[in-house]
Amino acid sequence: MNLYKEEFQEIDEATPYLTAAPPRSKRFTPPELHTIQDTGLPQSLIEQLILKYLYFQGDLMGNEIAQCMGFRFSMIERLIESFKAQQLVQVKGSRGLGPVSATLSLTEAGRRVTRDYLEGNQYTGPAPVPLEQYVTAIGMQKLPNNWLSYERLSEAYAHMVISERVLNQIGPAVGSGKSFLIYGQPGNGKTYLAEALANIQTSPIWVPHALEYQGNIIQLFDATYHRPFSEGSTAVSTDVLSDGRWARCRRPFISSGGELSLSMLDLSYNSVSKIYDAPFHLKANNGIYLIDDFGRQRASPADILNRWIIPMERHVDYLTFTHGGKMTVPFEAFLVFSTNLTPDKLGDEAFLRRIQYKMLLQSPDRAEFRDIFIKQCEKQGMKHQEDLIDKFILKNYIHSRRPFRRCQPRDLLSLVSDYIAFKRLPNELTEDLLDYAFECCFMADAQLVDT
Repeated sequence: MNLYKEEFQEIDEATPYLTAAPPRSKRFTPPELHTIQDTGLPQSLIEQLILKYLYFQGDLMGNEIAQCMGFRFSMIERLIESFKAQQLVQVKGSRGLGPVSATLSLTEAGRRVTRDYLEGNQYTGPAPVPLEQYVTAIGMQKLPNNWLSYERLSEAYAHMVISERVLNQIGPAVGSGKSFLIYGQPGNGKTYLAEALANIQTSPIWVPHALEYQGNIIQLFDATYHRPFSEGSTAVSTDVLSDGRWARCRRPFISSGGELSLSMLDLSYNSVSKIYDAPFHLKANNGIYLIDDFGRQRASPADILNRWIIPMERHVDYLTFTHGGKMTVPFEAFLVFSTNLTPDKLGDEAFLRRIQYKMLLQSPDRAEFRDIFIKQCEKQGMKHQEDLIDKFILKNYIHSRRPFRRCQPRDLLSLVSDYIAFKRLPNELTEDLLDYAFECCFMADAQLVDT
């Protein structure tokens, strides 16, 4: 019995299953598993995993093996009994609570069989989730069209000085989930602005530790990006009584910079473990993927965007295995591009049309720059006089026509803090300290006028 097709909308096999997501009227939770058939995995894969755990970890109780897989012991009890009968597994001891507490180990015959299985792959994490079940989960966990409000977005940016105009530009792009380009002069906080999107309060999602497709194992869960949902928790929460192959996480926020290459947008194969690692945009499903410093990657902007034409338009992607086979996966990551380049240097009009929302993040005006300066002082607990800041701005920006940049108050006050710490001075902003920081921060021949 396929619990996923029973609980959620059955997918029409006459059409590509990724083109019509299941309804999102009820929140997705992995259905409770009772039998091996409920997992959607071939029994042979489960058998191999049991033997691999014993091969790599040594003696284990039956319940420990089940927990490693994300199952109840009752689901694998019959398989373990079969291994005993075949003399592949032996009992080394028991705590007296029946088969669940029996300590198991491989026999020499079991080790030989397992070594043959390791020629296929060395995966020993939680049991993988079939691709079809993953597709259902992604569709169920998409945010509804009206999920983002102005108030919710404002809360995410409460730590920043940001204008209503900017929020009004960001909001519709994020709420729609369409691709978004942020461009403008360096130092105005484009990356900081994009990273703040991770602060938006949203519902958690379930992420499988690994996927299975036609015998291939793809590692999907990444502790760097898939963070625990429960506040204060040190480990991603799982629920073995439901389906321990999944982890309940915050919606991911993943960022790539100049290191991004076209090869990183496909499956990565480990020739030793014979396991694939998912590309960033697959790990970012139901979340956000930021391509920072766009235009400075190892591949050209045209190459990167051409790679994503179909995913961006059809919400599907095609990933390639080393043997030449392909896997069709959902593409439900919100793409954000950030660049210091002007759009005309990224590509032609047809190219840029693929990115539906574009925003020029302009330099702050005098009032906004002043507010940023004051907020940075407060953030660092530094005593300050507002008239001193006004005098500094007039002297070093207005009179010299130096352009404002949002990063400069942070940078200047960081230098002030370093000097205060070195000289053991009170944590208070003075004119001399500002002059010192300004001299350290800016080169004498710096260009003073915006180009």
